[in-house]
Amino acid sequence: MLRLLADGELHSGEDLAARLAISRAAIWKQLQSLGDWGIDLQATPGRGYRLGEPLDLLDAGAIRDALPQWAAGRLRNLEVHEELSSTSDHLLAIAEPPVGQFDACLAEFQNAGRGRRGRRWIAPFAAGLCLSVNWSFRDAPAALGALSLAVGVAILRALRRLNIHGLALKWPNDIVHGRRKLGGILIDMRGEAAGPAYVVVGCGINVRLPQSLRAELQAEGIEAAGLAELLDAPLGRNALAASLVNEIALALEEFGARGLAAFTDEWQSADDLIDQPVRVLQGAETVEGLARGIDGDGALLVDVDGARRRILSGEVTVRALR
Repeated sequence: MLRLLADGELHSGEDLAARLAISRAAIWKQLQSLGDWGIDLQATPGRGYRLGEPLDLLDAGAIRDALPQWAAGRLRNLEVHEELSSTSDHLLAIAEPPVGQFDACLAEFQNAGRGRRGRRWIAPFAAGLCLSVNWSFRDAPAALGALSLAVGVAILRALRRLNIHGLALKWPNDIVHGRRKLGGILIDMRGEAAGPAYVVVGCGINVRLPQSLRAELQAEGIEAAGLAELLDAPLGRNALAASLVNEIALALEEFGARGLAAFTDEWQSADDLIDQPVRVLQGAETVEGLARGIDGDGALLVDVDGARRRILSGEVTVRALR
């Protein structure tokens, strides 16, 4: 039904029922569930139904066709779902791919999307991009905990290929534009310190940011941005998905071969925190100082009262100078 309504035009209940070979009562029942996905449905008595704005729906075939030869040859399986609890949880539940191959999973809507530190990742149906890619390392790379930094670089590479510029990286896993959050990264991993390792890279990107979602995020203290507001022309979500899948998979292979060193220069040049006064929350402890980039293991460096500290984890915000 959503594919019929995706054009944003008016469709009568009678026409929808005929095309789907179900009753008009069944059409009405299904339409009532769209609100759970954050979809704006408009009903005009006696005329029919339309979406508040057209939807650019994901299509597995279109994504595959847009992949470069390298990625297409390594891709074991690509899945596009209307709804999942979490794309990363889905990949964590399947058999690991052989070394050198990967799977990609996308969902139009996640009902239990995960962010860092137990937070939810919120995205209305077809308004963002919810994507996960898995990878098997024959041997766990050094500084595997810094993989999110490499993936951040990969995402900027993917967006630059689509002529999207002016973005930055906020340690350890945010994509930002003008200090507003555009996307986030979540890494799940399992394995042995000196043996094989399996990772699932979750990536969420805001494409279209409805005002209702912007207000909800602001209530949680998050200023957000969407790709649509940065571009003069609409960006196809299938092209975006293909670019991200390709660059993330390339980065996973490169990270396995060269570690974080292959990405450090690009990360430093995109560092949104460099030389900024920051506040780092680490459990009950608060650290304040000047951010000085990252070290070779991906730790955040902060100058505090004349001494340099390595921050391995924590919540970082830029603080106003007194």
